[in-house]
Amino acid sequence: MMSREELKTKKIGVLYGGLSAEREVSLKSGTAVCEALLSLGYDALAIDVDRNLARNLADAGVEIAFVALHGRYGEDGAVQGLLEMLGIPYTGSGVLASALAMNKIFAKAAFQSADLLVAPYRVLRRSEEFDLSTLDFPFPVVVKPSQEGSSVGVSIVKTPEGIPAALELAFRYDNEVLLEQFIAAREIQVGILGDQALGAIEIVPRNEFYDFEAKYTPGLAEHIFPAPLPEPLYRKALQVGVLAHRALGCSDYSRVDLLVTPREECYILEVNTLPGMTALSLFPEIASGVGISFGELLEKILLSASLKISV
Repeated sequence: MMSREELKTKKIGVLYGGLSAEREVSLKSGTAVCEALLSLGYDALAIDVDRNLARNLADAGVEIAFVALHGRYGEDGAVQGLLEMLGIPYTGSGVLASALAMNKIFAKAAFQSADLLVAPYRVLRRSEEFDLSTLDFPFPVVVKPSQEGSSVGVSIVKTPEGIPAALELAFRYDNEVLLEQFIAAREIQVGILGDQALGAIEIVPRNEFYDFEAKYTPGLAEHIFPAPLPEPLYRKALQVGVLAHRALGCSDYSRVDLLVTPREECYILEVNTLPGMTALSLFPEIASGVGISFGELLEKILLSASLKISV
């Protein structure tokens, strides 16, 4: 791990934008990160990620990468693999953990292997015959693409008649779709930094659920920090968050999304290996709630930059 003084002698590339459905969100995250790093005296520049990334990194002389990408090709291990090949230390999780976290099917298997709770689910692949009568859990059902973030392509379906339209939407984004039992619960998100839980925040969306619009439109969701849970349940949520982070082999930081039921069950929704860094993002808000400013948070993440594959 490099010191702060060493990092200030390095060219830092903030990777943002990218090719996924979450491009616009990533542009906001990357802009915020780059501006903050510059204000702290780091030699940072923003690099909009496209298929010429390797050449662009070389041309810019990037020595450290701060990954502020979201979605495919950025959060799924693709960019992490390229950075490993180029020998450029980077922030966040490595290739395998990124790929596992992005793929909801494999992530669920990893969570179940670690004895963590996940909602009952069914996997459906494109062109596969599907008989609703074989679904072994009741409606409502959540239909979502296997590999998208920010609730892109997600629907809550209350009756069988709504399934075809929900599947059509989800299949626009992926060849594999998850049908999950809807869990009536509170939405709690846990911030992890350096393999330790920072805290938990509750999201109370004005929409039916915490969808794309609610995540990125001011006023459409209430954020409550710390999450108003009884102390033992709060501690349990933090512990479950850390266990989910570790179950996927994540590094440096993540945000773990949970559903906490009235029976005090903590269901894992997903682990975000590159949580948002926008003005409405939850991970910086959790950090701020425990006294860590945005600049301090970014610096702690930057100090953890490394190559994850040892030789």
